Amino acid sequence: MSEDTTGGAARRRRDKAATRAALLDAARRRFARHGFEGTGLREIAGDVGVDPALIPRYFGTKQALYAEAVQVEVPAGLAADVHAPVPHLADALLRDVVFGDWPEFDGEHPLIAMLRSAGHTGVRDLLRERLCDGYLNTLADRLEGPDAALRAELIGALLVGMGVLRSVVGSPALGAATHEQARPYVARVTAALAAPPRAGRGDQPVSSGSAGSADHSAREPS
Repeated sequence: MSEDTTGGAARRRRDKAATRAALLDAARRRFARHGFEGTGLREIAGDVGVDPALIPRYFGTKQALYAEAVQVEVPAGLAADVHAPVPHLADALLRDVVFGDWPEFDGEHPLIAMLRSAGHTGVRDLLRERLCDGYLNTLADRLEGPDAALRAELIGALLVGMGVLRSVVGSPALGAATHEQARPYVARVTAALAAPPRAGRGDQPVSSGSAGSADHSAREPS
């Protein structure tokens, strides 16, 4: 094989890789701004200036493109540091998911961006996989005591809910808050959820019937 032929093949591989990367960047911006249903393959290809037929060639389906576009790694501290306290890990997720700046996703974390398209079954399944398998199951493995999965999901609900209020709803107080302002309040909640529940009467829910009986007996004369 001649040097010209070898050089031409290498150049084509570089061009293909560059085009594929550019399509992913355009897809991230489009999906973040317009959601899964509101984004067309022609618009993504148009942003890059290529034939839309290249997208199925490089990625297969639109859903496969979406899955790759929103792929992010679980934070290294969450995945690797087995000795880090759970509130410390939750604070890292607070910084990463709620207050992190993700310019490639139009400023917000991809998990929050995915929530905009959660009405689509495929996106909802992907979101559940990324959130539960990628983040919350890892967090649950660090929790001691009963209901570890439930407690991890409660921590996740707090953080994702904050992300929705801040990025999607645009709530005034949380939207204007900084990570440093929010972290002591979040730390108190996550510390309570991270600690194994203590058995005892005070931790048991009181039914309405029991409460009514207690009130009634308190009103009765001795």
